[in-house]
Amino acid sequence: MAEVHIIGQILKAVDFEEPHLFCKWNLLSGNSWRLVQGEIQGQTAVCSHRLQNCADFSQPLDVHLSAAAIQGWPRLLVEVYTVNLLQQCWPVGYGFAHMPATAGQHRLEINTWKIAPNSWWQRIKENFGGGGAALSKTDLLYSGVERYKLRTRSSGKIIVELNQIFRRFEDYGVEFK
Repeated sequence: MAEVHIIGQILKAVDFEEPHLFCKWNLLSGNSWRLVQGEIQGQTAVCSHRLQNCADFSQPLDVHLSAAAIQGWPRLLVEVYTVNLLQQCWPVGYGFAHMPATAGQHRLEINTWKIAPNSWWQRIKENFGGGGAALSKTDLLYSGVERYKLRTRSSGKIIVELNQIFRRFEDYGVEFK
């Protein structure tokens, strides 16, 4: 079987309005992909930077996947949450990116979005630390089937640095150019 090694880190979150952020991440792939070694989901620690508008996560990624076919190429889903002084948390950003289809070093900038408040009460609640709306199904992140029904607005970015190693793809007739 062909193999992909993904080694890197979820480096930081930038341009978010909210302080005290953490990120839940998940590496999804199709049915023909199998996890050989590593973790395909996790969560960072709560981070904030008082002088800059960013949160430095430095969450390591080390995943070894095998593939019988290239359908269902891996993608990285991220959900960014904020925490207030009362230890309540709510989502402030959703996003995803497909893993690059070339070996080597890559820097991904995952643009995120959040659900826009649709009433004056939700706007007040969101602005004064009471939380925002959340998705009930995370498959809305990457499939546009029902996402068009949501009112959203832009949030910040998640910066990811990766090194990818491909092995034995040429044995199955796959050439990367």
